[in-house]
Amino acid sequence: MGKINNPAAVADFANQHDTNLAIIGPEGPLEAGVADALWEAGIPCVGPREALAQIETSKGFTRDLLTKYHIPACPVYKRYTAMEGVREFLIELGDNYVVKYDGLMGGKGVKVAGDHLHSHDEALDYCMELVNRGGTFVIEEKLIGEEFSLMSFCDGEHLAHMPPVQDHKRAYEGDTGPNTGGMGSYSDADHRLPFLTDDDISQAQRFNEATAQALKEEFSEGYKGVLYGGFIATADGVKLIEYNARLGDPEAMNVLPLLTSDFMEVCLGMVNGNLDAKDILFAHQATVCKYAVPEGYPDSPVKGEPIDVSAITDMEQLYYASVEARDGLLYEAGSRTVAYVGIAQTLSEAEAKAEAEITSVKGPLFHRTDIGTSALVQKRIDHITSIRD
Repeated sequence: MGKINNPAAVADFANQHDTNLAIIGPEGPLEAGVADALWEAGIPCVGPREALAQIETSKGFTRDLLTKYHIPACPVYKRYTAMEGVREFLIELGDNYVVKYDGLMGGKGVKVAGDHLHSHDEALDYCMELVNRGGTFVIEEKLIGEEFSLMSFCDGEHLAHMPPVQDHKRAYEGDTGPNTGGMGSYSDADHRLPFLTDDDISQAQRFNEATAQALKEEFSEGYKGVLYGGFIATADGVKLIEYNARLGDPEAMNVLPLLTSDFMEVCLGMVNGNLDAKDILFAHQATVCKYAVPEGYPDSPVKGEPIDVSAITDMEQLYYASVEARDGLLYEAGSRTVAYVGIAQTLSEAEAKAEAEITSVKGPLFHRTDIGTSALVQKRIDHITSIRD
């Protein structure tokens, strides 16, 4: 088929293969309205319609929606279609600002002060680049704290929350280097994270619930699919960084293996509107996911080199990503290559398992050895404690 962003092509393919349920993974088809086409073809779909998918595809829409419905999860922000007023707002924010392209750019549309932009002049140049491209953008206050993800199954009315997860975007040890699609992530056995309070998690859950209700009021139609909240715990409580309209990578690899309920029943509950949170259960185990990525990733990754996974002792939790299979061998395709998820009763045991297995993958690869370790987790605890104190 090959045309996953073409609604008519996807609907035709689904009909030809007598599909009775579709699950949309990437954001591109959601933005293109593939869910709309599937529903109109009589095929139930896990994944929101195009209008509701704006919760991911438009940063400005999301900020305005939360503001309109009095959901207190937003930083100070403004939307722009031209350069008028940009310099003044940057001066108001000082050094704590973020510029976000108002659309999908494969994770490359967000520029953060101090990380990507080192002066107001650089920020203005980036804003002008977006304007010249015909794009709109959002400038908002840079939030300081500890990030975490909370994903929820939604059936248009009811939500069932998954355990929270912390992802690690930076390429190198100690959270240094360029941002990536995610080098790994972890969740804890008590369905908390060591640096979060119960109130932090409850607040994030309430934000997801309120946002789903706001979408229903806005469009007179419920959100059916996974609502992924990218949150940050700050000195002023939990705030929203962004929403995704789908399962997160790598976070899904942490939580779905813990799902003890039937995943197909969960999906049917989402599309049929009869999701029951009390029937959706997750095992109380810790998980640590670590990605092996090509040398040079993300800026100039090695491509086309063979890798060997034969030394993995437990293949069940090995996940293939950017690989090509040719003549019985696996080759790096240039992005994150394979991931391994360690699952155990404690975080330290899960980390040790993930580390041992991902280390056994041979090839021109590297991974972050520190994800899920006691030392890195303690840094998170110390950081949020210092912020809140």
